[in-house]
Formats: sequence, structure tokens, C-alpha cells
Amino acid sequence: MNYQTAFARVIGHEGDFQDNPNDRGNWTTGIIGQGQNKGTKFGVSAMSYPALDIKSLSLDQAKDIYYRDFWLRVAGDVLHNALVYQLFDAAINHGPGNAIRMVQRAAKVADDGQMGPLTHRAIRDRGIDDMLMLFNAERIDFFTRISTFNEFGRGWMRRVAHNLRFAADDYTAPWHSRVEVRHPG
Repeated sequence: MNYQTAFARVIGHEGDFQDNPNDRGNWTTGIIGQGQNKGTKFGVSAMSYPALDIKSLSLDQAKDIYYRDFWLRVAGDVLHNALVYQLFDAAINHGPGNAIRMVQRAAKVADDGQMGPLTHRAIRDRGIDDMLMLFNAERIDFFTRISTFNEFGRGWMRRVAHNLRFAADDYTAPWHSRVEVRHPG
């Protein structure tokens, strides 16, 4: 899976500008009713990027942010195609540290939020079948513990279901070998 494909998929989950006051991601402090409600656009939230002019964000700016802050952080050019998209999407949805901790718990290694050699080895040793199932189980558990699950959970579960369909399509693709990482431009 290359970055262009992953980005095209994930942007399909992420909408245009919205500033729902009940979504903590729209608030610059991450706390509903505190700070400014600057909204979310293309999945880039005021909570994560409080200094950014969210409403004016371009798709190209979002693409650069996703690459720099999410794709590189989850080692997108190294993992199996079926897993990398799952992890990339979760990083955007939950933050890279949370997504990496989910994959680490699925691989049964210390969940420190860093994609190091022990995590990579454990993922390979566990196998893609188990990793896909266990990672998505971790993700669903994570979703159900969010206080706004009753309001947003239906959409989140649809997102996971959609991603599992991608996983089935990506399953037969080989593991990536290490490649030089370059900005997609």
C-alpha cells in the first residue's frame, strides 16, 4: 500500500468542515465548551491543531499533515498492506500514539506508543490473520469506552466495518520491504 492509496481511502471517511459543538475534537482544548470551537475538516481537528485555521484548510494541506504526522509515525512504508491501512486510519481517528498502542496490545508487546523493532518483530511473528482480528478488536474496545459512543458510535462501527472490507482486499498483498521514505509531493 502506498501513501496515495491510503490517503484516498481515509479521506473518504473524513468529511468536509463541521463544527458540531458536541464533538470534543472541534474544540481547541479538546474539552466541550472550553476554548474555541474551530471545527474539523478532512479529519484534521482543532483539538489536535489548535493554531491551525481549520475552516480554510485545503485538501493538499491535510494530505501533508497526514503524511508527516500519521503515515510516517505508524511506519506506513514497512507494514503489511492489510494492516498498514487499518493502523493509519486509526492513527487519524484516535491519534498515532493510541493507534500504535492498540497494535502493540494486539501483538502482545509493551504498549509504549512507539513503532520500534520489537513491535515490528512481534507483528510479523503474530501473523497478519491474527493481527487484523486482534487490532480491530482493540479498536472496537477503544471506541466503546469513549463517552460519546452513544452519539457517534454507529458511524464509528461503520468505519471499522468498511475498513475490514479493505483488509480483505489487501490481505493477499505482500509485506513491504523497507523502502526509502519520500514525501508524496
